Formats: sequence, C-alpha cells, structure tokens
Amino acid sequence: MNSNKKVVPEAKAALDKFKMEVASEVGVNLKNGYNGDITAREAGSIGGQMVKKMVEAYENSIK
Repeated sequence: MNSNKKVVPEAKAALDKFKMEVASEVGVNLKNGYNGDITAREAGSIGGQMVKKMVEAYENSIK
C-alpha cells in the first residue's frame, strides 16, 4: 500500500510551487524534476519551513 497518495491530487501543482518558493527563501537551488543531489539538511530545511508556514497560516485562520 502506498501511503504517499495525495488526498487532493489537484493540490500537487500548488504544493510544488510552494516548495519552490520556500526553497528559494532558504537558499536551496531546486530544479523541476529530480533533486536527488541536494543534501538531507537542505531537504529538511525546505520541509521544515513549509510546515512552519502552514502552521502559521492555520493559526491565523482560526483567530
């Protein structure tokens, strides 16, 4: 069973755009397509910043 299945497949483009924006903010050069050459630290900084921004957006929406 694949647990990486997207609940809303239409959100993929928006998530990809968001990921590229965050990568640029944290100084990681992402390309469209394969990015296996980035370090785990760089990938983690992108993911961590994405989660931080999503939590902030959620907290602002419930205020």
